[in-house]
Amino acid sequence: MASFDYDLFVIGAGSGGVRAARTAAATGARVAVAEDRYLGGTCVNVGCVPKKLYSYAAHFHDAFEDSAGFGWTLGQAPTFDWATLRDNKIDEIKRLNGIYNRLLDNAGVTLINGRAKVVDANAVEVNGERITADKILVAVGGWPWTPEFEGNEHTVNSNQVFDLENFPKRFLVLGGGYIAVEFASIFNGLGADTHLVYRGELFLRGFDNEVRAFTRDEMAKKGVNLHFEANIERIRKVDGGLEVTLTNGETLEVDAVLSATGRRPHLEGLGLEPLGVELNTDGTLKVNERYESSVPSILALGDVTGGPELTPVALAEAMHLVQHHYGDKTPGPLDYDDIATAVFCHPNIGTVGLSEEEARERHASVRIYSADFRPMKHTLSGSDERCLMKLVVDDETDRVVGAHMVGEEAGEIIQGLAIAVRARLTKSDFDATVGIHPTAAEEFVTMRSVTRN
Repeated sequence: MASFDYDLFVIGAGSGGVRAARTAAATGARVAVAEDRYLGGTCVNVGCVPKKLYSYAAHFHDAFEDSAGFGWTLGQAPTFDWATLRDNKIDEIKRLNGIYNRLLDNAGVTLINGRAKVVDANAVEVNGERITADKILVAVGGWPWTPEFEGNEHTVNSNQVFDLENFPKRFLVLGGGYIAVEFASIFNGLGADTHLVYRGELFLRGFDNEVRAFTRDEMAKKGVNLHFEANIERIRKVDGGLEVTLTNGETLEVDAVLSATGRRPHLEGLGLEPLGVELNTDGTLKVNERYESSVPSILALGDVTGGPELTPVALAEAMHLVQHHYGDKTPGPLDYDDIATAVFCHPNIGTVGLSEEEARERHASVRIYSADFRPMKHTLSGSDERCLMKLVVDDETDRVVGAHMVGEEAGEIIQGLAIAVRARLTKSDFDATVGIHPTAAEEFVTMRSVTRN
């Protein structure tokens, strides 16, 4: 029987890699993890966590304005200090890095600081040392990608934008995905004159169309300058900042440009190509339901496999992978249907299940229930921000197959509804639920009139 240094060698100490390492070690497996950047991966360091902290910071802008209608008078105009937010964020992430380090240490996992390279089906090389393992798990996640155009070296990516030396009073985001939309809202809320440039007719492709259009209108009301069906032709450095020329002929002068045009698997230099590890058409690693690549001893999970790029998905995959390879019982394939998600733009988006468009493709007949209203809070705040809530129902079974919201704390509300949608509850079940009054969330159990079939 072959003898290896470890039973499992994990490349990448992000959410999925750390969870897989800890859980496998708990079964008695000998586990090591190699990481060349920071513990916690994208989510902790340059993703979900700092983004949510910055989103909280941006919401204070509205809160200060809203407070006047409730009788509050601020002694002086609020001022924002970028360095305070940035540096407090850095301290919080250092704290989280330490937690991840302790989690691995307490689980008995060996942590190796360095970029691992796969040298054969059962061996890696780190810092010049060859290490063998029965199984190798690739959990390196994705990396921001910037398209080619003149002056693209003047852009920053989503890894870099959190730590800008100075706050950009004029800010431009290129892209139409959730990262682009979130950062446009964040910098707008922090006080920057913000532009979003997207090549398509409407951002957030893949989300429910009504949600997309509603979000567009609400963001525009808050002051985000939206430039659709346009792209960046070139960026030139000028005395006042950056001169950005768009393909529609517009010219904008800004202080910083964020390229939020997508992420690609961080596979460069990993050594998988010589081994013939199969890729999907989008360049991600192709795996089966056991998370095995075409080389069975090489496993992969998380963003690098092309599934939903969400931390909870990577965590679920890690648990599933360990059950397959180190557990007593073989689980069935992981169910990727009805995974809830949120977009922390302003106002927030929360969504679970099928969009209206997807439901119409899959079901013979659907019923749509929607409510577009001014939240109670804004009857006194004076804000014209509105909220959208929407249920998508399969007419034949009465099952709620989709729930969507645009509004304050949408993610918090949809998390609870995700249980109902995943449990295959019906519209009748929603109708029989007594709401909590007065809340915005009660609208989800009080919508009785069909908006459209």
